[in-house]
Parts: sequence; C-alpha cells; structure tokens
Amino acid sequence: MSDTDFSKEELILQMMRKTLTDVAKDTYTKPGLKHPLSEQTILSIRECLGLISAREAELAESAGRPSKHKPRYVDEPPQSVVVQLDPNMTSKSSSNSDED
Repeated sequence: MSDTDFSKEELILQMMRKTLTDVAKDTYTKPGLKHPLSEQTILSIRECLGLISAREAELAESAGRPSKHKPRYVDEPPQSVVVQLDPNMTSKSSSNSDED
C-alpha cells in the first residue's frame, strides 16, 4: 500500500508514532541508571501511543482496511470461520416440548 492510499490524518499519525518510538529508543537507559526523561513524560508518551493506535484502528476500520498491527502468519486461518449447521438437528426447547 502506498502513501497515497492513506489520508493526511493517517500519515500524520504514522509519523507521530514513529517519532515517539524513536524518542523512546534513543533515550533507552540501562537498568540502574537515571533515565533522562521524567516519569510523567514517559507516561505521556505511552498514553499518546495508545491514543494514536486507537485512532489508526478506527480510521482503518472506517476505510475498510484490516488492521495489520497484529502480526499474522501466512498459513494462519482467517479470523471468521463459517460453520455449517446440520439442518436435521432440532433445538432442545423443541425436543422438550415433544415430550409433554
């Protein structure tokens, strides 16, 4: 899918997500050392990424595009599975009424 298939809002959200994750990667600090970002800033980045993901999912759904954020294997079966029901089967309630 090319960039022209996305709305301007989707492109902005993608760039914001990439920038925020790059900031998180660039400021990674080994355990035990003081992180250069405040705890409040780290929480704000997490909240922003959550909001961005939610909005991206809404836009993809409204555009009729499946979300590709969750990885899938090529041979993985589709999410929805059609199950054929046996037309000869009767429901329990109808079989119970026959007993009366």
